[in-house]
Amino acid sequence: MVRTTRQRTAVAAIFDDLEGFHSAQEVHARLRAAGDSVGLSTVYRAVQALAEDGELDSIRTDAGEALYRRCSTRHHHHLVCRSCGRTVEVAGPAVERWADRTAEEHGFADVSHTLEIFGTCAECRAAGATVGPDGIVP
Repeated sequence: MVRTTRQRTAVAAIFDDLEGFHSAQEVHARLRAAGDSVGLSTVYRAVQALAEDGELDSIRTDAGEALYRRCSTRHHHHLVCRSCGRTVEVAGPAVERWADRTAEEHGFADVSHTLEIFGTCAECRAAGATVGPDGIVP
């Protein structure tokens, strides 16, 4: 049973008003700006728990930072713009079949996976946005 705390409720509420993916630090800063004295480690635990419960999506940036956003569907994959952070949810039936077949071939069961495809969206390309080799917009 998941214990619902005031802090977890506050963190979840922040994501109701956010578009795209955001770090635990960004969520913490928004809570602090709203006058909530929640600690950063509490925010980290809350976003991780919400992600584990399927309420938030999480991705890792090229730099290894975890980012989160409210889930709109259960299992899906993401196209993520390295420049502006725009994210598109995509179904991947071919990926699902490949993952199941590969797991079976190697004797694995109860498998899970995530897939994020990083690139530059059409709007950023049209605006001439460039991304450095570290995945950061200069």
